[in-house]
Amino acid sequence: MAGPLTVHTGGKETLLPDNFRWPGGKRIAVFFRMAFEIWSDDKWPGVSPMGNPLKPGFPDLNARGWADYAVRRGVFRGLRAFAHHGIKGTVMTNGLLAERYPHIVKQIAEEGHEICAHSYTMDLMSIYLSEEEERENIRRDIRLIKKATGKRPIGWANPRGTPSPNTARLLAEEGFEWHGDTLNDDLPYLVSYGKKSIVAIPGTMEVNDLPLFMKHGQPPEVFVSNFEGWLKFVKTREPGAAKIDPTIHAHCFGRPAGTWAFERTMEIAKKHKDVWIGTRAEAAAHVRKVLGKK
Repeated sequence: MAGPLTVHTGGKETLLPDNFRWPGGKRIAVFFRMAFEIWSDDKWPGVSPMGNPLKPGFPDLNARGWADYAVRRGVFRGLRAFAHHGIKGTVMTNGLLAERYPHIVKQIAEEGHEICAHSYTMDLMSIYLSEEEERENIRRDIRLIKKATGKRPIGWANPRGTPSPNTARLLAEEGFEWHGDTLNDDLPYLVSYGKKSIVAIPGTMEVNDLPLFMKHGQPPEVFVSNFEGWLKFVKTREPGAAKIDPTIHAHCFGRPAGTWAFERTMEIAKKHKDVWIGTRAEAAAHVRKVLGKK
């Protein structure tokens, strides 16, 4: 069967040394993330509270309304959670949000959080685009986020965390410092494309509201217990550096029944002296410094 089967992405990888440590000599890093997302007007999330899908050709207004919670309530509750604990997070933000709600995206930036470009909409995925279409999608996000905040984004994460074979190279060529489109390692690493380079920061899904709560029906308590279990394990059994990304979506755990679990992981992380809490942009800058790659 014919199809786009190419998976070779090119680039030369440079891994971190075994004695790598996070800023301040800390061994463990925790990146708190919030996904602030929107779909095209005729689209809606594929994952939603109602498990039975509608017949083809009918708009799922239930799923659409569930997603709209992000811009009405969820993003603000997430920001209050960050502020309450004095934590700066990485907020994955679609370009359409910067276009339609620039005041909200500006608020996120003004409160000190990193805005990570997250495609124009959640249904516009790099894997389905030609190279030129993907480049334009990247550039449009840069323009819209910069217009809303006065500062261009330096980090990128695709919807579904799924890149095309061209994504990392295109991002490097467009001046991005890091991307989060991989699950292939525990720690970041540098990928070079000639004179251009980008830090790949692998994600984690173990403390993430959508797979836990929406896909597998686990209560918010599991979000917390998974984080506690991971932290205990890496503190007692892992000899090297470690990292994890507790992640909520503004339309999911941006609701009171979930935000408390996100806040609880913040409380736990802050109690441990060997934990560094930062943004992915700060992590990428540190990785480049360690590797001597500006």
